[in-house]
Amino acid sequence: MAFADFREELNCSICLNIYTDPVTLRCGHNFCWVCIDRVLLTQEASGVYSCPDCRTEFPERPALHKTIALRNIAQSFQSKQEVEETCGILCTYCESSIPAIKTCLHCEVSLCDKHLKKHSKSNNHVLVEPITTLENRKCSTRTKILEYFCTEDSTCICVTCCLVGKHKGHDVEPIDEASEKKRMKLRNVLEKLTSKQVETEKQVQNLEDQKQKVKKKASRESERVNLLFREIGKLLVELEQKVLGEISRQMVQVETSVSELIRQLESQKDELSREISHIEELCLLADPLALLQEYESEKYNLCGAAEKVNEDQKKERKSSEYVGDLDKNLTSMTLHTGLADIVAHFKKGLHIVEVSDLLLDINTVARDVCISSDLKTARYLSNQKHPESPERFEDCQVLSTRTFSSGRHFWELEVSKSGYWMIGVCYPSIGRKGDESYIGNNEKSWCISRSKSKKHHYSVMHHGKIIHLPCKFSSQRLVIYLDYEAGQLSFYELCEPVKHLHTFIAAFTEPLHAALYIWTEWVAIRS
Repeated sequence: MAFADFREELNCSICLNIYTDPVTLRCGHNFCWVCIDRVLLTQEASGVYSCPDCRTEFPERPALHKTIALRNIAQSFQSKQEVEETCGILCTYCESSIPAIKTCLHCEVSLCDKHLKKHSKSNNHVLVEPITTLENRKCSTRTKILEYFCTEDSTCICVTCCLVGKHKGHDVEPIDEASEKKRMKLRNVLEKLTSKQVETEKQVQNLEDQKQKVKKKASRESERVNLLFREIGKLLVELEQKVLGEISRQMVQVETSVSELIRQLESQKDELSREISHIEELCLLADPLALLQEYESEKYNLCGAAEKVNEDQKKERKSSEYVGDLDKNLTSMTLHTGLADIVAHFKKGLHIVEVSDLLLDINTVARDVCISSDLKTARYLSNQKHPESPERFEDCQVLSTRTFSSGRHFWELEVSKSGYWMIGVCYPSIGRKGDESYIGNNEKSWCISRSKSKKHHYSVMHHGKIIHLPCKFSSQRLVIYLDYEAGQLSFYELCEPVKHLHTFIAAFTEPLHAALYIWTEWVAIRS
């Protein structure tokens, strides 16, 4: 048996390492001198000494007897182990530390090149790469070398188990053949896993690249938005100055008119004061003759003064009427026009057009749908008397009059809180009757709806495939965005903040109508 098999017998039960200066107690158990001395020191306080292994008690501190033979064996094993750790597994037969190049499973020995040449070459003597222990290569029942593999029980067995044991009659294979078959299967699995690993690495790299692209796009988009708001801020400041300037201009104009009127009135007041003083002097004349003579001589002037007073009063009233006030309407119109120009300017820069002429087509409306006079609202109302039309839907649907065949557009709709509705787009060639005519239930239409199965959630549908969205219904205002060339159809909920609901990607091959389906409630176009 190999020297390594004694390893467990050479371990101290206290430190679990190979003995160092081993000593023996009267009970026969061995320990490292340092380890047992430390234990006995701790037992002094109680006055009771005992063996750590068998618990045998001693009336006084036991004497420690050195075991020379055990020490030599331990040192020899320690030395051999150190050599093995440096040189690998050693030849069993060599007295010096010669590395082994093979291990014989039959003889349970390791062989150097010299002893391998002398070793038996028969098939019973199986040679493998050097190993330290053969325990895991032996049958647990018969302690014989495992040579076969039972394919029925998927376990390795010895030759005896194969002939007379519970594996008798089973399909067995030599371990080498069985292991080669397993190795081939593992290689196939490895090949698949390696391929999958390469593919996964590519996906990870693609995602990393996509993340970097999105990061760069986000940076550019942030810069664009920052620039946009800086420009808006600049234009708003200019508009503010313009409106405040208009207010100041009106204020100065009114102040100038009022000041001029005040100046005129002050002049009139001075003249009136002089005339009043003169008349008061006439009234104070005691001589009747002098009063009459003075009055006659001043009669024309006095009458003129009275008429002038009347004329001046009329002029003052007219002047006060034309002095004016701040024109708030002019301020509001200047502000409105300026804001409208700013919005129009930046809408052009967004390269996206809000549809302003989206109307419902009365020739397509179903008999259970009523259209408002402005052609903007569709409401469920059974048995409407619509004229016959080949374009008319059989059930609860209606299309827009206009179509979209290029560009980027969006339009806003308002939907009812309750009931069931669907909104989306479709080709003109969509059917008008049967289940396949419903928007989303065929390859010619795409829609979002209030989920039937989850009342407070959305669902999207195309070609009959329904996807329930996790988004809860929280706003009655929705926006549909269409980029025809890019094949992108997106739905948004106008809440705070605006919420993206879903995006379809498709290669559009026909013009697209806006399409509505209404059941029990209503949908209105707000663009």
